[in-house]
Amino acid sequence: MATDERKGGDLLQLVSFHLGREEFAVDILKIQEINRMVEITKVPRSPEFVEGIINLRGKVIPIVDLRKRFHLPKVESTKSTRIVVVDVGGKTIGLVVDSVSEVLRIPAETIEPPPPIVAGIDPAYISGVGKLEDRLLILLDLGKVLSAEEKHVLAGVA
Repeated sequence: MATDERKGGDLLQLVSFHLGREEFAVDILKIQEINRMVEITKVPRSPEFVEGIINLRGKVIPIVDLRKRFHLPKVESTKSTRIVVVDVGGKTIGLVVDSVSEVLRIPAETIEPPPPIVAGIDPAYISGVGKLEDRLLILLDLGKVLSAEEKHVLAGVA
């Protein structure tokens, strides 16, 4: 984290993305890369929220549809749909999101604890809510988006 000279507070560097009308963000250090949507190979008997696998420069990685994970309505992929490749507990996975917005630097003091329920998403997945001038940003805790058992299953998928 960088230091803001004027306030002496920590700045968080986040990458924001959309799922429907909601805007989410994750720590930029957790993101390995962002790719356009590619053909995903289905894997039989994988969990419902797992779209399948892709070959990313010789490495097979599982792809998780965050819309399915958060029980949001399914939509068709568009030219804005992206696969955000992240590190979750030492495992590389791809997260399908509707679109990636921007890289943000926001003061840590603008982050509040998550309310009991946000956009119908289990608050266990959320590390906080960032207050920006004209919008709210839901900060995802990637370590909690998948349970230990689900991470183990994903390791088997790949």
